[in-house]
Amino acid sequence: MLNFFRGSGPRKYRIVYNGNPALRRKSLPVTQITPAIREMAERMLVTLRDSEVPGVGLAAPQIGENVRMIVIDTRPTSKKEARQATSPGEQLLNPRMPMALVNPEIVSYSAEKNVRGEGCLSLPGIGGDVRRSTLVTLKAQDIDGREILVECGGLLARCLQHEIDHLDGILFVDRISSEERAEAEPILGELEVEEKALAMMDV
Repeated sequence: MLNFFRGSGPRKYRIVYNGNPALRRKSLPVTQITPAIREMAERMLVTLRDSEVPGVGLAAPQIGENVRMIVIDTRPTSKKEARQATSPGEQLLNPRMPMALVNPEIVSYSAEKNVRGEGCLSLPGIGGDVRRSTLVTLKAQDIDGREILVECGGLLARCLQHEIDHLDGILFVDRISSEERAEAEPILGELEVEEKALAMMDV
């Protein structure tokens, strides 16, 4: 289990914005959970925790790394949310959050879907309604290599679908209506310009 609150802790990453090539590449599987992968997971968790805009998930492409790993924190923030977190996945994983998932994949999707508003730490200032399955079956490993196979609902199911999309080079704006996409285009362009400037500073 990761302990990213110790001492001064690991440094957080810069979250990349629209226009960074890593956001559109298909990520490669993690073949071994090495110390480098564990360190990346810790730094991703710190990045998620300390992001300027609140978020519930972060995928490795969002920090410029095309490996199949995500971090999530969909713990209920109210008693009402806690009562609604009834899926086996929520009951199993919520107490362990925030956590990293290695090589996560969704092996089944429910036919039932709903539409909810989404945003993205790599696309600040943009929101839109996305239709997703209400239940998904997650297959993954935790950072200690333990296998996970569980049905997930609620915010967890939506977060998993959003973050695993990132691993396949898909952004939530690819799934919104054409009207919402048109409204987002000016901000997408601004973010691309900002990303190019920040990338030059990173060199």
